[in-house]
Amino acid sequence: MRWLILYACSRQVPSSAAAVALVELAVWALDGPGSVDVGIAVLVLTANVAAASVGLGGQDAALDRTAAIRWMPRRAAHVLLAGAVAGAALLAVQAAAAKLAPAVLVVRDSAGLVGLAALGAVLRGARFAWTLPIGWLAFSLLVPVPPGIAGEVGGWVIISPAPMVSTATGWALLATGTVLYATAGPRR
Repeated sequence: MRWLILYACSRQVPSSAAAVALVELAVWALDGPGSVDVGIAVLVLTANVAAASVGLGGQDAALDRTAAIRWMPRRAAHVLLAGAVAGAALLAVQAAAAKLAPAVLVVRDSAGLVGLAALGAVLRGARFAWTLPIGWLAFSLLVPVPPGIAGEVGGWVIISPAPMVSTATGWALLATGTVLYATAGPRR
């Protein structure tokens, strides 16, 4: 399993995992009485995905492109695992103390946000992969959600998972981001 350790170190997985752990520790420590806004849970998920998005590119893009290994399955697994860790970390904190959001919302949002990060890595490179998830969250939190399908698509990250359009948007972002990142890789 030496290649897995080398891959994890080259993709800054230990530092990303430490950042996710610190975010979750802060959420657990700052948990107070009463209900918490769903926006806080989505903010935590976005911070987790932003921390994980650092590893969507290696140290040397030319070296990655000339490697004699198949990158497509590794890239897809990396994106899916980053989303799973981002969501699982928040669900673990919720199981311990803070009740921030329903599990269905956490799963959908972590999937959609990591898809946005992968899409950001394809469009802007791994250094700026965090911009799409944070930008979408800022848009969703600051702009009032209009009624109808456009509002459900634009505000999918903060809307309840009950409308199928918001759920489909999150999963479509995961699928699109993962496929594009797996096939094209991060932009140089």
